[in-house]
Amino acid sequence: MELVTQNQCFGGTQSVYRHMSDVCGVEMTFGLYMPPQARTRSVPLLWYLSGLTCTHENAMIKAGLQRHAAQHGLGLVFPDTSPRGEGVADDEAYDLGQGAGFYVNATQKPWARHYRMYDYIVTELPVLLQDQLPINGVNGITGHSMGGHGALTIAFRNPGMYRSVSAFAPIVNPTRSDWGRKQFSAYLGDDEAHWGNYDACLLLSEHGWQGDILIDQGAADQFLEQLQPEAMARLLAERRQPGVLRMQAGYDHSYFFVASFGEDHVRWHAERLNAA
Repeated sequence: MELVTQNQCFGGTQSVYRHMSDVCGVEMTFGLYMPPQARTRSVPLLWYLSGLTCTHENAMIKAGLQRHAAQHGLGLVFPDTSPRGEGVADDEAYDLGQGAGFYVNATQKPWARHYRMYDYIVTELPVLLQDQLPINGVNGITGHSMGGHGALTIAFRNPGMYRSVSAFAPIVNPTRSDWGRKQFSAYLGDDEAHWGNYDACLLLSEHGWQGDILIDQGAADQFLEQLQPEAMARLLAERRQPGVLRMQAGYDHSYFFVASFGEDHVRWHAERLNAA
């Protein structure tokens, strides 16, 4: 981990690091907030996965989560959304390629060489952080839009790794959405049998989740047709899965929405991550 920048923030430190990723085959950058409590003890870690077109910086700067994390003694990690750089495959469209990794392990050319964001988030980056930081191995995960999709699918597939999961305006049923079918076809191929491991609704239907789930969705979100919150609402009810999906009147898809409910989510995670 090479330190790029570090700033004092609500008594803790907001840093940016870069490192060579063996999984993605390129240098990766991520943001990391460590609360003041980390000076004297190890702390839980809340992962925040960002959405389409974002880098590690968007939520780090716009979501305002550090204030709440400092209050509750949580670390925050803000990974990038894809591999980047010379030689990394890209596309002219904003929703494919760099900035749009969709938290999958690509199997198709030209994406398979670098686009292994699932393994990066689940295997490589956690080991790197655990080895070098005062964190206690207790993790929660959240995210926005594409990152909400990533948070839900990663948690549902790895229940032993995460004690809590929430999401802001997630893509919950990508196998039935234009945001998902396009990317899965490119990254995973046309055989839809290989897509199910990256669809939150399909995973929850098959495996369930051991705890409760918190999802916030703006009722004025301009991308509701892509996000399909009603599919998740139906599934929560059908499975009698503990959880709540809140439709927030007047809110859109922006970081103003995320910042408005960020305190709720950090507190919600803290109650579960700091539990004895």
